[in-house]
Amino acid sequence: MLTNRLFATIAIPVALAMPAQAAQQASFPDKPIRLIIGSAPGSGPDIISRIMAERLYKTWGQRVVVDSRPGAAGVISAELALRANPDGYTWMMLTSQLLVATSVFPDVKFNLGKDFASVSLIGTVPFVLMVNPEAVPVKSVSELIEFAKKQPGKLRYGSAGTGASEHLCGVMFTNLTGTSMLHVPYKGVPQAIADTVAKEVQLTYAVVPAALPMITAGRLRALAVTSPQRSLSLPDVPAIGETVRGYDMYGWYSIVAPTGTPGAILDKVSAEVIKAVKEPEFAKQLRSLGTDAVGSTRAELDAFRRTQSMKITELVKTSGVDFK
Repeated sequence: MLTNRLFATIAIPVALAMPAQAAQQASFPDKPIRLIIGSAPGSGPDIISRIMAERLYKTWGQRVVVDSRPGAAGVISAELALRANPDGYTWMMLTSQLLVATSVFPDVKFNLGKDFASVSLIGTVPFVLMVNPEAVPVKSVSELIEFAKKQPGKLRYGSAGTGASEHLCGVMFTNLTGTSMLHVPYKGVPQAIADTVAKEVQLTYAVVPAALPMITAGRLRALAVTSPQRSLSLPDVPAIGETVRGYDMYGWYSIVAPTGTPGAILDKVSAEVIKAVKEPEFAKQLRSLGTDAVGSTRAELDAFRRTQSMKITELVKTSGVDFK
């Protein structure tokens, strides 16, 4: 008898909660949604967020307002998102840039894995390994490795800063190829590219959209992309992994929400984002930005984030740089 009463005590609240959750999911969204990003207006994450916002408005009839809060490699945007009510109406674009920042800087006050729930992985964007063709007269990754080994420590590569994704691209390259190159940090990718053209450094890494103008103009030579496979945006440029086994480094864009956001709402948003990303026109828009469309379930993004976190943490250790 006691067991039956105990079961009834537990079952009644659960039974009452299920219709409430279903109603919550059905009515969502009934007001505008805020999507916080950690990049400046006009950046890749900003443009992709606005494309997604426009697409979701067509389905839901509610605005997704893109709130750009650049600074500290995305840390500012994360702190802002965590102060919001986790009711499903505040999202954040989680990028590889922010994951790197939380791995590099020890004073970050939040935990990405615990404090943000996954929604969906929108897409990935490779970096392009580019050389100044006059300073580095090579046409392939294998030739670059041979060239670098003949003059250890002499080649210089630029990045957007110490601990930036481009820096870690170089760390992975030298680690896997047994080469030695000097890292030169800048305050942004444009400066690194400009100095590669000017031969202040001989090579650099940059995401596809930033790399294309100088590649198209013939000022820099694209040797390879850093993703495990060739990019749909640069199908004729090989992947570093075709020559260097295990090389795998790329940027990515995903949507997350503060932990505590109702699961029913997260499921609904995830399903709609996946549907949008799989549409040919949407994928075409992403490709024009150098991004390969993915679209993932919440569980798939969880697994992806764990794998990426482990990889970045290991690369930061390998770099030997003290970021304190």
